[in-house]
Amino acid sequence: MTAPTSPGASPAGGWVERWLSVPRFSVYLAAADGDRGRALALYEWNAQISAALLHDLAHVEVGLRNAYDRALSERWPGPPHWTLAGETVFAPVYRTRGRRRVDVNERPRDDLRQAIGNAGGPQARPGKVVAELMFGFWRYLSSAAHEKTLWVPALHHAFPRGTDRAAHVDGPVGRLHDLRNRVAHHEPVLTLDVAGRFADLFGLASRLDPQLGEHLQTTSTVSALVAARP
Repeated sequence: MTAPTSPGASPAGGWVERWLSVPRFSVYLAAADGDRGRALALYEWNAQISAALLHDLAHVEVGLRNAYDRALSERWPGPPHWTLAGETVFAPVYRTRGRRRVDVNERPRDDLRQAIGNAGGPQARPGKVVAELMFGFWRYLSSAAHEKTLWVPALHHAFPRGTDRAAHVDGPVGRLHDLRNRVAHHEPVLTLDVAGRFADLFGLASRLDPQLGEHLQTTSTVSALVAARP
């Protein structure tokens, strides 16, 4: 894999640092043992595999949020829909953090209020509110803090019998949330276990729906890009 060049231009001249900054390009130079051409090719590869990972992450995020919405909707006594009952669904739950008592449900209540506002207010369709909720909202619903209030009564129904909350869901989702933040901010994945993160993606997708797992494996270009690293 080689970086594109313009006629008469140095393949990886000083323009690269003006574009990327010296500190940013130095990461790729170090990975390429000082070879500027290979460093630029690595940067292009990093951009391509980040885009491929975002493609796969989007598929899994949509699957996760819809599965969680179904599990909550089917077991929430409403009306109103659970998205409009945040004060009850996410009633205060306090944990000790250092010397402080913290309500771990304060953030999801705030996220819901913001999503309702972005969706058009309390009259918005529940599906619109669900679509406005960020990955970070869904990520923390599988945490230990919500095991008794959300996982046991509702969310475990989104997965096959025998699914372990911590090992099969919360661990992978946490790693994928970190991955999404990294690639969305154009950070290097040169030292990241990309194959391991794809295993998280495939495993979670397959637990949500085996056919979704098959679709992800068929449409993903991550493995091919891993093999094509400069």
